[in-house]
Amino acid sequence: MRENRVKRMWEAGQVALGGWLTVPSSFSAELMAHAGFDWLCVDMQHGVIDYQVAVTMLQAISTTETVPIVRVPWNEPGTIMKALDAGAHGVIVPIVNTVAEAEAAAWACRYPPRGIRSHGPIRAALYGGRDYIARADEEVLCIVQVETKESVENLDEILAVPGVDAAYIGPADLSLSLGLPPASDHDEPVFVESVQRVLDACKRHGVAPGAHAGNVVTARKRLEQGFLIVEMCDDAGSLARSAAADLKAVRGAGKDETRISV
Repeated sequence: MRENRVKRMWEAGQVALGGWLTVPSSFSAELMAHAGFDWLCVDMQHGVIDYQVAVTMLQAISTTETVPIVRVPWNEPGTIMKALDAGAHGVIVPIVNTVAEAEAAAWACRYPPRGIRSHGPIRAALYGGRDYIARADEEVLCIVQVETKESVENLDEILAVPGVDAAYIGPADLSLSLGLPPASDHDEPVFVESVQRVLDACKRHGVAPGAHAGNVVTARKRLEQGFLIVEMCDDAGSLARSAAADLKAVRGAGKDETRISV
C-alpha cells in the first residue's frame, strides 16, 4: 500500500506543512498540490465542495506526492467512510468533544475488529494499492478537531482512544467557545493556555499535535511551539491575496509612470 508520508514524518518528529482547499475545482487542487505541500485538505465542512467534486480533487492531488486529506462535514460514520473510500489518506473530524465522539470517529476509520468501517474501497484501493485492506488501518489517519472548551477539558480521555492519530486545533471555533472573537490566534491567557494544553496532552499520549494557522505568521509560531501538522494557507485566500497584490502593483506603477503614446 502507498505509505502515508505525513505519518512517517510525524513518527520522525518532522513537521508536515499543509494547505486548505475550499474552491470546488480539480485544477486548483492540482495547482496547490504541485506547489509542494506535504498534505492538502479538501474541506467539505465549510468549503463549497460536494462529494463528487471532492473525488475529482483527490484524483488531482494524486498526481503528486502530496497526501490527500478530507475534512468531513460532521462526525458521521457514513460520511467518514465515503471520504476514505474516495481515496482520502486521512480525515479531519470536526468538533470532537468527548471520548464517545472520539471513539465514533476512530471506529469509522478502521476495519473490523478494530472498528466498524465497511468494506468498499472503490477508489482508495486504486490510490493506495492492491493490499489496501491489509494495511489501511495503519496508514489512514484519524485526526480529531479540538475546537471547544469542552474538548480541551476532555483531552486526556479523547487522546487515549485507540486509533486517534492527531489532534487538530480549530482556532476560530475554539476562540468562540472561550468567549473571544474568531481568529487564528490570540494573546489572551485563556487561549494561550488552551493551545499549550493541547500540545502537552498530545506529547503525553503520543499523538501528533496539529493546528490550523491560516497565515504565515501564526504558522511559524505553531512550528516554534512544536506542532507537527500545520496548515499555513488556503486556496481561496491565496488567490485573493495574489490578485489584489498584482492589481495594486500595476495600478500603483501606472500612477507613477509617464504615459507613452503608441
